[in-house]
Amino acid sequence: MFKITPNPPEDDSKKLDEAADRALSYYLDPKPEKTTPPPDQLFTVAESADLECLLANLSETLASVNVMANELAFDLEGAQRSFALGIQQMVELSELLANRALDIAAPR
Repeated sequence: MFKITPNPPEDDSKKLDEAADRALSYYLDPKPEKTTPPPDQLFTVAESADLECLLANLSETLASVNVMANELAFDLEGAQRSFALGIQQMVELSELLANRALDIAAPR
């Protein structure tokens, strides 16, 4: 005896396909969560910045601070001048370290 089997409704197959697509995209193509900085943080560094860019900006910032500390030191006298020159020397050392790290990370 021949038995007639009905075709499943098309709505169910579309729903199953959509559910499967959602599940696959959830696990295989996750969307990055947006991180919000703490409310007391004014400045941030771009997440997409590479190592060379970060080190180059660090080196330039240290060079600027070096010049400012040097100018300040020569306007002062006595112990305050020695203190400012000590800060300037520490900044200079930091600048040398940053430049060396930049040379290692991105040789010219």
